[in-house]
Amino acid sequence: MSLTYEICIDSVAGAIAAEKAGAHRVELCAALFDGGLTPTLGTVRAALAAVSSIKVNVIIRPRGGDFIFDEHEVAAMEHDVALVREAGVNGVVIGALTPEGTVDRPVVERLVAAADGLPVTFHRAFDMAADPFGTLDALAGLGVARVLTSGQDVSVLEGAPLIAELVKHAGDRVIVMPGGGVTDRNVARVVEATGAREIHFAALSPEPSPAVHRNPYPFMGGELRRPEYERLVTTPAGVASVIHAAG
Repeated sequence: MSLTYEICIDSVAGAIAAEKAGAHRVELCAALFDGGLTPTLGTVRAALAAVSSIKVNVIIRPRGGDFIFDEHEVAAMEHDVALVREAGVNGVVIGALTPEGTVDRPVVERLVAAADGLPVTFHRAFDMAADPFGTLDALAGLGVARVLTSGQDVSVLEGAPLIAELVKHAGDRVIVMPGGGVTDRNVARVVEATGAREIHFAALSPEPSPAVHRNPYPFMGGELRRPEYERLVTTPAGVASVIHAAG
């Protein structure tokens, strides 16, 4: 069986680059620095219009931080799922936990219902769950199609032993997709160690801003500052290098 490659992106250009490099699917996000938040509906529509063969999944997450959501955040996510579904996306990416680290069943049920048959991925909220095997069973029972995980560790290499166990435990009920720290240097080892058939990664490279006039004094973010005149962009070469390295 061949691998399925999913690329984490934060722009329309990223979708185009991933398609050009031969990836199968993208996860479209905003704010990758925060772990990925819901992109604007305009970005979703523009991405769908810009590509032809690659599948576009969209993350539905209203803020950074934990995965414990109040009633207003849940309502917002429910609306966002419906909006991106109506826009024509391939699937949605969600995640919600209780304070005790179990799946928030009522929230996931509402979001799966709002997806109305679209494939649902449970994102790396899974890595914050207290019981990975119980969580996997619960998600399979709720109709989730796949789970994204680093094996509850700092990266997929460290988490590979758990991911391998999860792949076996899941069987054909739900797809376990490794993601988190996948590079062209380790992807072959990750695939071999886990037995996974889908892989999730970003392929971001720094690119200078086209700004000619640059004011060095103000910053548009908080105290943890990224360079104001540098962008991280998904490149076809970066995507292709991981795909080729996977063999």
